[in-house]
Amino acid sequence: MKSKRLITLSLALCASVVAGTAHAAWPERPITMIVAWGAGGGTDATARIIATLLEKELGQPVNVVNRTGGNGVVGHAAIAKAKPDGYTLGMLTVEIAMMRHQGLTKLTPADYTPLALMNVDPAAVSVSADSPYKTMGELMDAIKANPGKLKASGTGQGGIWHIAIAGLLKNMGLDPASVPFIPSNGAAPAMLELAAGGIDIVPTSLPEARSMIDAGKARPLAVMADKREPLYPDVPTLKESIGSDWRIGVWRGIAGPKGLPDDVVSKMEVALDKVNHSQEFKDFMQKRGFGIGYASGAEYGAYMKKSMDDFGEVITAIGMARPAPN
Repeated sequence: MKSKRLITLSLALCASVVAGTAHAAWPERPITMIVAWGAGGGTDATARIIATLLEKELGQPVNVVNRTGGNGVVGHAAIAKAKPDGYTLGMLTVEIAMMRHQGLTKLTPADYTPLALMNVDPAAVSVSADSPYKTMGELMDAIKANPGKLKASGTGQGGIWHIAIAGLLKNMGLDPASVPFIPSNGAAPAMLELAAGGIDIVPTSLPEARSMIDAGKARPLAVMADKREPLYPDVPTLKESIGSDWRIGVWRGIAGPKGLPDDVVSKMEVALDKVNHSQEFKDFMQKRGFGIGYASGAEYGAYMKKSMDDFGEVITAIGMARPAPN
């Protein structure tokens, strides 16, 4: 009888523990935030300020882990393959809308649970300070008159800034090859080459061109966005300057693996909304010159899908589309 009573008590205790665990509020332990790019870069810095502010909202540590390699494939794959329990999240970057078109991975934005878009920096077109082209219209006239003469740079072949200029040319009815693209190891060396006269155009974001612009060595002609950027309010949009509706830029957002629980999604959306609109986040982004763009949940998912569709058209147009790996 005593043995039976002990068994009954043990079963009741187990049931109590299981029930308590099942209804425990997320998060109960530290969260990992995966970043697909190296420490010290813009993506890493943005992820770390978000992680710091999320800790205040969620009451648990949020640890940033850099998983680099494969042009962003390694880190993005780690986010997608994580257990969908809310304890491994990550920062998606614009490359997730490009990689499948380039044959680097089968991953697409549909392989994630979108939580919030946090940052958008549109591309801009910059020339050297002593360039004869003072407006975007003058530059486009020169490209039309002398296809192949003016050269651009700012990233590797098929990278975001290559696609930015190629997409603009396509949008204006020109052959994307009418401005040959010289690969570089990023916008910084390209801006130096621009100032030295080795190239004619750098289609990069204003924050990345900022040091050379502020030093009087480069001149921004237009921004590839639907409105002017606060960083340089005198720089017109493409629509204002040449009538083009082409818009493109880099973006960063927070997501988890596909299938995150509803309670995790709802809590993260609320927390990220607070982070995005906090003064601390705004001050950090302004100091860095990064733009704040916000879209929550499904809206962010739709934003990524459109971004992928746009990139697909341009990557195909410039002959760099490749089949996804098996």
